[in-house]
Amino acid sequence: MNQLESMRIFVKVAECLNFGVAAKQLGISNSAVTRGVGALEHHLRLRLINRTTRSVSLTQAGQSYFESCADVLSQVKQIEEKVRAEAESATGRVKIAVSALFAATDLPKLLTEFRKKHPLIAFDVTIYENQAQISPEDFELSFMVERKLRDSSLVCRTLGRTQDVIVAAPCYLESRELLLSPRDLPNYDILLDSESLMRYWTFKDKDGVHRVALVPTMTARNTCAVVRSAVAGLGVARLPRMVIEGELESGKLLPLLENFDLDGKDRTISMLYAGQRYATQAIRSLVDFAIERQAEMSFASRGAHA
Repeated sequence: MNQLESMRIFVKVAECLNFGVAAKQLGISNSAVTRGVGALEHHLRLRLINRTTRSVSLTQAGQSYFESCADVLSQVKQIEEKVRAEAESATGRVKIAVSALFAATDLPKLLTEFRKKHPLIAFDVTIYENQAQISPEDFELSFMVERKLRDSSLVCRTLGRTQDVIVAAPCYLESRELLLSPRDLPNYDILLDSESLMRYWTFKDKDGVHRVALVPTMTARNTCAVVRSAVAGLGVARLPRMVIEGELESGKLLPLLENFDLDGKDRTISMLYAGQRYATQAIRSLVDFAIERQAEMSFASRGAHA
């Protein structure tokens, strides 16, 4: 039994004291009105309405229940109107999951610029290193940077792409022979982030496929820690270009093995959400703003560097 709907039917009958008139005003059949009242009486184990061929009247219990139901339905209506108004206004909090890569590059500027237009919207942000740590369905909006997304029923909007680059700091390379081939990697200190738990890097060139087994000097479940360690001269790292473009431009990190095609280097920057139909205005506004600003994000001008 839909108790709330049965309560609405009962209140209308109590107001009209006529099943037929109540049915007409509710836009349902007479039998639906009868079933609704009957279901409510069965649920309460009380007679609420005295009905004869000539008249309809409320029992004492029915009168008491009617007064209480009217108050409850009025409160429900107020709650519904309040929720709809909040959903249709650009206010409230948005629950967001964000890849650590996106959080380290584009998220701060995106939210800052967005808040200038929508100062009444706030954010609850969860930052993750590996998509296995979160379920996008638990969030209203997710910004993900992945080689491959898990299957999901959510709407997925591609914002851009980036590629991994093999890099090291000049201070690390200056005392070592020039790295010219993947097969020389075992002679170097390797830094791995949580996305590189596979202990192999695979390269391709005109001579074929080169699969290199790695014995890392350091593993870290934080890409930014790997970036800082590489800049400090700890070793060779495989990092997304979107995170290290500044270090590459300044010369703090140098790209290596550029004549080889690194397998699995492509990553897609995606935005996931449940769809516009049931989204609040706050979520819709942020989704639209991110799409509008994607051309200004870190990966846009750098692209995939294919």
